[in-house]
Amino acid sequence: MSRIPIFLFLTLLIFPANVKAGEMREIGEDTALLIIDVQDFYFPGGKLPLVEPETAAANAARVLEFFRKEGRQIIHVRHNFEPGGSINNQVAPVPGEKVIAKDFANSFRDTELDAYLEENGIQQLVICGMQTHMCVEAATRAASDMGYDCVVIHDACATRDLDFEGKVIPAAEVHASTLASLGGGYAVVLSTDEFFESHE
Repeated sequence: MSRIPIFLFLTLLIFPANVKAGEMREIGEDTALLIIDVQDFYFPGGKLPLVEPETAAANAARVLEFFRKEGRQIIHVRHNFEPGGSINNQVAPVPGEKVIAKDFANSFRDTELDAYLEENGIQQLVICGMQTHMCVEAATRAASDMGYDCVVIHDACATRDLDFEGKVIPAAEVHASTLASLGGGYAVVLSTDEFFESHE
């Protein structure tokens, strides 16, 4: 009789199969879109430009338009940082959409986000934004730990090169590593196209 390798056994023990790659629940009244820090300082000419933020913002805008048409909850998060702190016009909020300002990487820390989600009966979050390895990751891990079902739209997120002990880690590797980690137990990770295919 074959035995389950110990590393696989421990993985299943630590990360129960409540998150399945490529799958998500239907988008109902208990689902909200969380767009994190798509702000001008992350774009060319800004204080901290990322790698291909325009592509990520364009994909986030597609998901945003879907949520608007469906009449579902939309929450914009912006970091209190200047210059360039305005939410980029590709995903700029319209009247009636919630905007939450924050001072930390975690969108839940010292903000009304959790209370707002609870008041509106939200149980599932579709998450995108900037930076993948910082504020997107922090919010996703926190939300999952708090009991929310999380879906991350990976090509609607962007990040930058990092440096560790003199070694440059390319943005693509930072992005992929972060998403692989999140997909291991914290979130369903989908592309924008996969997101739309799941709701045709």
